[in-house]
Amino acid sequence: MAGPTIETERLILRPPLAEDLDGWAALMGDEVAARFIGGLQPRAGAWRSLAAMAGSWTLNGFGMFSVIEKATGGWIGRLGPWRPEGWPGSEIAWGLVRPAWGKGYATEGAAAAADWAVTELGWDDLIHCIAPANVASARVAERLGSARRGPGRLPPPFEAAEIDIWGQSADEWRRGLGSGWTLR
Repeated sequence: MAGPTIETERLILRPPLAEDLDGWAALMGDEVAARFIGGLQPRAGAWRSLAAMAGSWTLNGFGMFSVIEKATGGWIGRLGPWRPEGWPGSEIAWGLVRPAWGKGYATEGAAAAADWAVTELGWDDLIHCIAPANVASARVAERLGSARRGPGRLPPPFEAAEIDIWGQSADEWRRGLGSGWTLR
């Protein structure tokens, strides 16, 4: 699969591979972890979402990365650029398995992905679609320098989901923290 591999201090971000299915299915099969990222999915549904993300790389030249923890070599989630048909903007999104929560991985990986989207894809605006009840993701968005812009709407079949749009311009991002990533 064509696409970059990005390294941060503790993470490797790379396009998804078929071998990521066990981790992807574990993430989407965990009711708590999947709550705000599309909801619980059986393994066959997780396969379809993994295949859709891999297809995004082929069709768009970008998609969410698989997140690999350097210390263990284990798959811990998916994050990065996401802009499906009808989406309210160019999103940097994240979803990690619960054992990876609270370690700063979402912020570290999303910062590298945002930097890549602005620098390499030329995105001029970044958003995050976050359910109001998802306080942890709102904190990640704040750490990334994004501000709450107000309520938003997703396309079908997610139109009933209550979300807030968080975001910032590419210029705001460039003036922000940066991420310390390297492209391999």
